[in-house]
Amino acid sequence: MRVITGAAKGRKILTLDGEDVRPTGERVKEALFSIIQFDLEGRSVLDLFAGSGQLGIEALSRGAKSAVFVDQNKKAVEAIKNNLTSTQLEKNSIVKNMDSLSFLMATKDVFDLAFLDPPFNTDLLAKALPLLSERMAAGSIAVCEHPKEMSLPDKAGNLKCDKEYIYGRTKLTIYRWEEV
Repeated sequence: MRVITGAAKGRKILTLDGEDVRPTGERVKEALFSIIQFDLEGRSVLDLFAGSGQLGIEALSRGAKSAVFVDQNKKAVEAIKNNLTSTQLEKNSIVKNMDSLSFLMATKDVFDLAFLDPPFNTDLLAKALPLLSERMAAGSIAVCEHPKEMSLPDKAGNLKCDKEYIYGRTKLTIYRWEEV
């Protein structure tokens, strides 16, 4: 895995090994950032269930103002910190080693862009979306990566499903904030 473009273009992203690890594929990542390319500059980003941190790092590389990375796996947190150091993007980043749902319930931060890529075949997205909606700014975007067979709600608080994209076995569901 590498950073596609921006300040850290071409820098290698270390990922964890194991059967529970499922980094976002290059094709899906390129498509995702093509979809949101005009919604990155100066944004505050949340990379929830961050894994290697590659989505938040890509956003920072492309001009996002700041990023918070959340993962409960200690090895994932180490990988995120190493990746931020190697890409020289650690300055505007915070890495939290904690459960993602607990983070959403505890934080007072508000985000412009959120990436949610939890382990597949769990109900974590359904639990996270209502909590996330409380932490999103007006005009924000949330991107959920999940199996193509999974359906997500049309609305979660102020987040409304805008569009879905399918890439092989992966579906991206894009939510946009709207006034209720």
